[in-house]
Amino acid sequence: MLHRALFAFLIAGFTTFSVAQKAPKINEPKLTPQNSGTTQLLISVSPVNPRVVWAAGTGGTYVVTSDGGAHWKAAVVPGAENLQFRDVHGVSDKIAYLMSIGSTTDFRIYKTVDGGATWTIEFTNQLTNAFYDCFAFWTPKRGLAHSDSVNGVFPELRTTDGTTWQSIAASMPPALTGEASFASSGTCITTQGGHNAWITTGGASISRILATRDGGNTWNAYDTPLVSSSSAGGLSVAFRDPWHGIVGGGDLADDTAIDAATSDDGGRSWTLTSKPPVQGAIFCLAYVRGLSHEDDEASDDEHDRTVVITTETLPNFKSGFAAWTPDEGRTWFPIPNVSGYWAVAFANRHAGWFVGNNGQILKISF
Repeated sequence: MLHRALFAFLIAGFTTFSVAQKAPKINEPKLTPQNSGTTQLLISVSPVNPRVVWAAGTGGTYVVTSDGGAHWKAAVVPGAENLQFRDVHGVSDKIAYLMSIGSTTDFRIYKTVDGGATWTIEFTNQLTNAFYDCFAFWTPKRGLAHSDSVNGVFPELRTTDGTTWQSIAASMPPALTGEASFASSGTCITTQGGHNAWITTGGASISRILATRDGGNTWNAYDTPLVSSSSAGGLSVAFRDPWHGIVGGGDLADDTAIDAATSDDGGRSWTLTSKPPVQGAIFCLAYVRGLSHEDDEASDDEHDRTVVITTETLPNFKSGFAAWTPDEGRTWFPIPNVSGYWAVAFANRHAGWFVGNNGQILKISF
């Protein structure tokens, strides 16, 4: 499997600007460091709104704020002290889901309904060689969890009640040889509206997008132009409406092989963007308009096409860069002095958060 060779390596320890077709309005982001209360690596982040945000990472650790990051509470889920949380989904200041990774039965989905005072294990993996990378939700009770392929099959999970998880593997497209995803920031899957979802893959000769329009009942697979190999492919995907999206990735063995692509037809076809002006694989990307993308209709807001990326670099993925684009990759700008962040997500353009190494949290706003 893809991660068996890279798992331990991942957790151990500028180019010129692209020329835009039309000069966009430049509004440099504002950055504000915050204190997470932990020194554990934070891998994923999930804003519920501009005030409530959850993040999670190594050592069974999660952090949560209810005042926009002025104060964070850090804690460890009992019994998960030796696990890594590779994804988190916040519903409110009381309700959240966590996904852990490790050996076979260490892949678990946890849920709290009391702000972290107690946690319930909703799913424990029993399938040998399954590797659950990420999950995403349409509503507080409807979501999907994505795994690397096992014997040519994606052992996908779905919940419709926020409590139990069932396999929808029979509905998934057949996997390519070696096809898998990357648990880099919990963003290898994204949902939009009430029924749309997209998954980005790699590990094979082609990096693909797996897409559903009906809540996971049926799926299609579409090729992308991203670099792909046993150590490369798409790592992060986001859509701002049912049709317009962006996918990013690279090669974990080559810091210069960074790439991204956009789609305007719901993921059926993809066009490479200009090359981002930073090195390393794109571990995470996010639209700045954040939660407003739950709307089913395309919009034309000033920041509608603004995307932020964060990368991690060799040799141990403890450093990296960040950049942003106001026009979905025609023009890129590095964000100076931002390094070592694994994930970024936004509630809206005024409230976004980077999370990463040593418990770092950095608020970003436009």
